[in-house]
Formats: sequence, C-alpha cells, structure tokens
Amino acid sequence: MASNKVAWQVFVHSLRTTVAAVASILAARLLRLPEAYWAPITTLVITQSSLGAALTVSWQRFVGTLLGAVVGAIVASYFGPHVAVFGLGIFILGLLSALTPAGRSAFRFAGITLAIVLLVPRAAPAWQIAFHRFAEVTIGIVAALILAAVWPEDAAASTGKT
Repeated sequence: MASNKVAWQVFVHSLRTTVAAVASILAARLLRLPEAYWAPITTLVITQSSLGAALTVSWQRFVGTLLGAVVGAIVASYFGPHVAVFGLGIFILGLLSALTPAGRSAFRFAGITLAIVLLVPRAAPAWQIAFHRFAEVTIGIVAALILAAVWPEDAAASTGKT
C-alpha cells in the first residue's frame, strides 16, 4: 500500500513539474526571447514542495538576477568581457547583495547572471542580453509560483513521509 502511495506521489510531482516547465518555455517562446530555455531551467530550480519555499527561492533568484543583469549590462557596455572586469563585477555584486534581504542567495544568482551577460559572446548589445536574461528568469519564476499556488503538492509528499 505504501509503495503505491509513493509511486502516485512521484507521478504527481513529475506531472506538476512538467506542466510548469512546459508552460514556462511556451511563454518565453511566445515572447520570442532568444534563449527561452532559461525560463524552464529557472522553473525547475524554483519548483518546490510548498508555496512558502517557492516564494523564498523565487525572491532570492529574482533579486539576484536583477542585480546581475544591471551590473552585467553596465560593465559589459563600458568595459567589455575582461577577466578583471568580471572579477570586479563579482565583488561589487557581493557587496550589493549583502544590502538586500536575500543576501548570499541573491549573490549566487547575481554572479551567474553576470557571467552569462558578460562572458558569453553575443552580437546583441549588453543591455539587451541582460534584459532578455532577466525576462527569461522572471517567466520561469512566475510559472513555478503559479504552479505552487494553483496545484500545491501533497504535504506528505513534500516531507518525504508516506
């Protein structure tokens, strides 16, 4: 009996995650974002067992991505993708992130965004790359939060209890 319940919880969790990930990539494609895959990647990172946990990690990712996109757009536009500029950008993001309630978690996401905006070669202007990155991540966050609110996971499944 318990194994049937666990199997059902795995099935439902897999289905919930799939629905959110597919919805986020479709939304990003609908908006014609150039790297739409970041939306479902973010959805997969954010998808949590409870709305409270999803809200926490969503806030951290949102703040970090915003900081990383802004700093990335500025340093890439004025200084280019140099290692010293990247290092300075990471350092600045550490200081800025400490000023937010999201702290170190925001710093982690900010650094990832900075690296993507600054270090991945592209033909588009840095501000456009930063904006697209922010939009793609925001779509993923929204999809995950909608999933957590509309289709909450069973409390027993989220704690691993059967």
